[in-house]
Amino acid sequence: MSETLKITRLPRPYDPALGQEAREKVPELTGDLAALVEGAAGSSPYLGSLVAREAGWLPEALSDPDAAASAIMDDCRALEPDQLRPGLRRAKRRLALLTALADLSGAWPLERVTGLLTDFAGLAVDLAARAEIATLLRRNKLPGQGGDDLEGAAGLVLMAMGKMGAHELNYSSDIDLIALFDETRYAPDDFHEARQMMVRATRNLCATLSDKTADGYVFRTDLRLRPDPAVTPVCLSMEAAERYYESLGRTWERAAYIKARPCAGDIGAGERFLAELRPFVWRRHLDFAAIQDAHDMRLRIRENKGTGGALKVPGHDMKLGRGGIREIEFFTQTRQLIAGGRDPDLRVRGTVDGLAALAEKGWVPEDVTDKLSAHYRAHREVEHRIQMVHDAQSHTMPTSADGIERIACLMDMDRAALEETLTRRLTEVHELTEGFFAPDAAPPPAPEPAEVEFDASVLARWPSYPALRSTRGRQIFERLKPELLSRLARCAKPEEALLALDGFLAGLPAGVQLFSLFEANSQLVDLLVDIVGTSNALAGYLSRNSAVFDAVIGGDFFADWPGQAALEADLTERLADETDYETRLDMARRWSKEWKFRIGVHHLRGLIDGAQAGAQYAELAGAVITAILPVVVAQFAAKHGPPPGRGAAVLGMGSLGAGRIHAGSDLDLILIYDPQGSEGSEGKRPLTPRPYYARLTQALITALTARMSQGRLYEVDMRLRPSGNQGPVATSWASFTHYQQNEAWVWEHLALTRARVLAGDAGLAEDIEGFRAELLARPRDRAKVLHEVARMRGRLAAAKSPAGVWDAKTGAGRMMDVELVAQAGALLAGSPARGVGAGLLAGVDTGWLTPDVADLLREAHALYWSVQSAARLLSPELLKAEDLGEGGAAFLCRAAGYDDIAALQAALEDSYEQAAAAIDAAVGRGQDDQD
Repeated sequence: MSETLKITRLPRPYDPALGQEAREKVPELTGDLAALVEGAAGSSPYLGSLVAREAGWLPEALSDPDAAASAIMDDCRALEPDQLRPGLRRAKRRLALLTALADLSGAWPLERVTGLLTDFAGLAVDLAARAEIATLLRRNKLPGQGGDDLEGAAGLVLMAMGKMGAHELNYSSDIDLIALFDETRYAPDDFHEARQMMVRATRNLCATLSDKTADGYVFRTDLRLRPDPAVTPVCLSMEAAERYYESLGRTWERAAYIKARPCAGDIGAGERFLAELRPFVWRRHLDFAAIQDAHDMRLRIRENKGTGGALKVPGHDMKLGRGGIREIEFFTQTRQLIAGGRDPDLRVRGTVDGLAALAEKGWVPEDVTDKLSAHYRAHREVEHRIQMVHDAQSHTMPTSADGIERIACLMDMDRAALEETLTRRLTEVHELTEGFFAPDAAPPPAPEPAEVEFDASVLARWPSYPALRSTRGRQIFERLKPELLSRLARCAKPEEALLALDGFLAGLPAGVQLFSLFEANSQLVDLLVDIVGTSNALAGYLSRNSAVFDAVIGGDFFADWPGQAALEADLTERLADETDYETRLDMARRWSKEWKFRIGVHHLRGLIDGAQAGAQYAELAGAVITAILPVVVAQFAAKHGPPPGRGAAVLGMGSLGAGRIHAGSDLDLILIYDPQGSEGSEGKRPLTPRPYYARLTQALITALTARMSQGRLYEVDMRLRPSGNQGPVATSWASFTHYQQNEAWVWEHLALTRARVLAGDAGLAEDIEGFRAELLARPRDRAKVLHEVARMRGRLAAAKSPAGVWDAKTGAGRMMDVELVAQAGALLAGSPARGVGAGLLAGVDTGWLTPDVADLLREAHALYWSVQSAARLLSPELLKAEDLGEGGAAFLCRAAGYDDIAALQAALEDSYEQAAAAIDAAVGRGQDDQD
């Protein structure tokens, strides 16, 4: 029999006489089983009383404890309504005795003990709730509900909170419940009557569980975690609860809902309620302000409970005291709140499971997780032994030596060893967690005083900014301010950096979250100073989009670029998690901004060059369009039916098609559709193909360009479609092929050399690319092509002159000019290659360009792109030397590979001249040679 229980340890009897008395009540038990009963009852009067009451049942139960536990549950399910109260109390006695003996003997681990206690609690609550609802239904007290509604408990749901929600009930725990009911099951006129009946049912089921009778009690119930318990009824409608949390919910309530789960009644309704509450619990941004909230809660608990004194074992509160269970729970839950909004894998209920998830995602070091998990289990075992003595909901170690000795006996330890072990464990937990909250830590050493005398008028206006108007925001910022000013003083131009920081602070709508983020992550202060010391424009962007700082500490911010396929999959999955159309679009904007910010930071810090940044921006845009298009189509189809024919494809043109754009690029797009002879869509409001796809295109443009709460995704340019602004916004496949074959100008075929299908129907995309390749492969009249190139260069020169030496894009010998030559080379060679380098090599293959000219133009374009991409990261406007600033100039030089701004300027001027001359000669010579 002892092999069945797998005894690995035995408690000692503190009172041998009581232990012997209990042993004699179960003479069938021998050996270790008898010693187990003797040690448990000899140290716990409560367990001794249970042995006396259940002596006839105990021997068989210990022969197969797992089967005995299952039988207890089955017996409860079979109880008749009039036997529910005594039956549940008998079951609780037996389960308490069984779990205690299995726990004390080491036969069951902590998780098995707490899990079984929790499962029984859930069953008891569900049985009590259904009994009350059945009574109300039988008496027709629930309007509109009948016998069939008992299955869903007529909408009543009990939410398990705290340790019960996490399957972590302690040995003598009360149970924290929130009672709600689904008001949508009742007509509006019946609401008040239904609520009154649900309140009555809740009170009665609590009495069923907690009233103390001759048979004992089942569980003490606590309903005080509900919204505003001082003034609200014991059962609320879900709508009222949602309204409260949305408007008045506090951080401690968010933390409580980490562990919440429906445990009884209408489980489906409870799950839907939690889904609605998800934005309240799990904030979309990294929520470092939760650290301060959790710290404040800890201090209030210590003050109210008197648990903040020096650490000593006698009288120490194992739950609320220093280094106790609550410290580990707060540590875990606060970190879950910080990052769980962005990472669903962190939304786990159990404390040990939560620590493991945090370690896996890099939020907690693995060694810290291992230590805290071990201490948590050890603390819970001590807590159980405290509660086993008298079945008291206590977490406090006895103050007397005899009392501690009794606990030591239950653990089969020497009292001195127990005190030494507890002191060590409590101390280590305190040290590991207190550093996170740091309530008593000495302040960090003050930074070296700034040698620069900053403009006092600038500093004086900071308290008036929105981000600094709240007391809490000011407090956090005042702690950051000395370090910020000290670092600004070390910038190349401190006063410029100060003004940039001033603009950043002025644009912030709120400060608590962001300042908490900075305080918890000093590397973000480095990044902020780097940005404001480099570019006012980038600092201004951050002031409007401060949430993108979340991405920097998201774990993989500095990892390798994932590639377009991974980006598409990630955004598609995130969009699928939302149901509201506008919420999806806003989420896509937030997601896109984070990735744009990532590319910009990598570029600014020199982790990637301009060419890599351009490719990444293009892949990001492709991923956004690919993921957004099905969402737009589904929204449009809900009203007008699915797309007629085989749907549409989005064609990227210009730099996007060539796979290289910069931070401020708009997107050149063409939408091509193929109705395949369909007469129209089939929906509530059907449309013929042409208006269908025209309006669908407008919906896509709106989805990409509309300014929402998270800004806009991209500007879109559709002027490269057939017939330009005069043509329809969406082009049919037949019209597109006919136009390109019979009506297109040479410049439109030049543009087609860079076209690339980004999204849409796979078959149509394949046909478009095949047609593009076939069209480009047709023989060309070199003189005609180069004549048109010359005309285009003339029109471009007449339309827009270069805005100065830093305008690397527009003008003779500059970026657009080189790209035009590359397109001409690809067209003359019949090559489908899209890049500038490939087009120039194609021009060499035709004999039009010499290798020296191609190399000259390729190197010039690389320089221009380096300058252009860096300049657009610094400012959305054309760069002016006088506005560049020393930090911006240093970045521009570093990006282009030059030591100083004068050398870069000279290199640009020389390159413009040489490239223009080479292009003039090549275009003119090509026409002459052909003639």
